[in-house]
Amino acid sequence: MLKDNFNDLISLMMVARERSFTKAAAKLGVSQSALSHAIRGLEERLELRLLTRTTRSVAPTEAGEHLIKTIGPHLEEIENELNALRELRDKPSGNIRLNVSEHALGFALWPTVEQFLLAWPEVNIEIISDNSLADIVSGRFDAGVRLGEQVAKDMIAVRIGPDWRMVVVGSPAYFARYGKPEAPQDLQQHNCINMRLPTMGGLYAWEFAKDQREIRVKVEGQLTLNNLQTRVKAAIAGVGLAMVPEDTVEEAVKTGQLERVLEDWCAPFPGYFLYYPSRRQHTSAFAKFIEAVRYSG
Repeated sequence: MLKDNFNDLISLMMVARERSFTKAAAKLGVSQSALSHAIRGLEERLELRLLTRTTRSVAPTEAGEHLIKTIGPHLEEIENELNALRELRDKPSGNIRLNVSEHALGFALWPTVEQFLLAWPEVNIEIISDNSLADIVSGRFDAGVRLGEQVAKDMIAVRIGPDWRMVVVGSPAYFARYGKPEAPQDLQQHNCINMRLPTMGGLYAWEFAKDQREIRVKVEGQLTLNNLQTRVKAAIAGVGLAMVPEDTVEEAVKTGQLERVLEDWCAPFPGYFLYYPSRRQHTSAFAKFIEAVRYSG
């Protein structure tokens, strides 16, 4: 009985995490019919419906959600203890799951990930590119990567990259037609490419700093995007002005496709940090990964 319940609880956790019998079955290495039978058996023994199934999705019921929240942490502790045993092996192995913002992935993390995977072939890394400040604990991530100011105080943070800054850019054709802003407030008279914030749903107010003075400008324009590379392409096309990380437009500035403005107002700020819960026990693979990504500059 205990063995059946334990296996079926693992099946329930995987289906709830993946929101799909197909994906959960693939992760567990079983058939969909076997997985469905396991969940049905658990529901019959408990005399409770744990999952709501439709033709397109699956989600926990209220009872299922309660069971997952109650049992899930204990199953995770067991999984962590089993993973910790792997430290006795010569080579780190296992899985590392990361939640990373779009720009942080390319700017601060990806070069190290490439080298790390080549150095440790028994380690698997899953990276979810996400700008929404996801809860890494409930999302079952080992760590996240964000700006230092966005990391919660109860997390351990490890710096993984240098300072960088946001810059305002536009195409030569745009400036020839509309002129260049001389101060941040002038942006309110320009066609600016807005960015919608994934967490609050509002539009990002462009931030500037100079001589210990900080200014936030709510800009307006024809186009609103939440994708970084598309904002750069739109600026090159002359659609409007964009405020983007400086490294993303270095080549376009060098080739003359874009020009920077208001540079004395675009101050650098601390770079990206890898963060993770302080109570989480590290596997040897994750410990090696922290060593690899730690910024020493």
